[in-house]
Amino acid sequence: MRNIALTFILCFYCFGLNGCNQTTDGSGSAAVRPTAGTNDIAAVNLNLGVEYLRLGEYEKALSKLEKAREADENYPPTYNTLGVLYQRLGDKVKAEAYYQHALRLNSSDASTLNNYGQFLCKEGRYDEAEATFLKAAQNPLYSTPEIALSNAGTCAMAQGNLDTAERYFRSALVKNPRVAVALLQMAQISYTNASYLSARAYLQRYLEIGPHTAKTLWLGITIERELGDKNLLASYELLLKNKYPQSKEASLLEN
Repeated sequence: MRNIALTFILCFYCFGLNGCNQTTDGSGSAAVRPTAGTNDIAAVNLNLGVEYLRLGEYEKALSKLEKAREADENYPPTYNTLGVLYQRLGDKVKAEAYYQHALRLNSSDASTLNNYGQFLCKEGRYDEAEATFLKAAQNPLYSTPEIALSNAGTCAMAQGNLDTAERYFRSALVKNPRVAVALLQMAQISYTNASYLSARAYLQRYLEIGPHTAKTLWLGITIERELGDKNLLASYELLLKNKYPQSKEASLLEN
């Protein structure tokens, strides 16, 4: 049973586009703030492209991004977003080319570094990914370095390096104690290390800011099976059965 529970929750903190020149609206989409000297046509089309990308309308996104590039061929966020688009489309060659082009224009842009780091990690290029995330986190103009640190931690978990992952997640939580992914991953790491009270504490901190999922409920179940809180265990089990009856976690519970 323990081995089943140790399946890591490997989700990156944010779908990129969270650099120092961007804001996030209530819908969760990232809007790019024009910087000094930015072509207004480029900025407008870029933001439209970002929104279409968020909606999964890739052809429309590409059309707007191409218009943004035509309006200003030296605007790094356009190439960063094209990298994200082509990564989603499965064209790794074009995705990497656009990320690298964006970084040639602005080598310290945190948003591009975060997105490129995620690309590198998914390609199994872990050392390059780590260095890229750290470069983003070390940018003194980056207002949310915890994003890059959390991504570095998640990438370390992907390669099974829990000690390194824990170090990055702790660093992220020092910067911002309400980073949902870092809290959730620390709950998982604590459980793996048999620190069950810490695992419970991290999970409860996560639940103050994040929703329950089938994975979090299963993690709660495995933690409370170790700690013996029958009421909390029953609550987690009931929620899992009622909210996610078709999930693999619910089937594990039945078995």
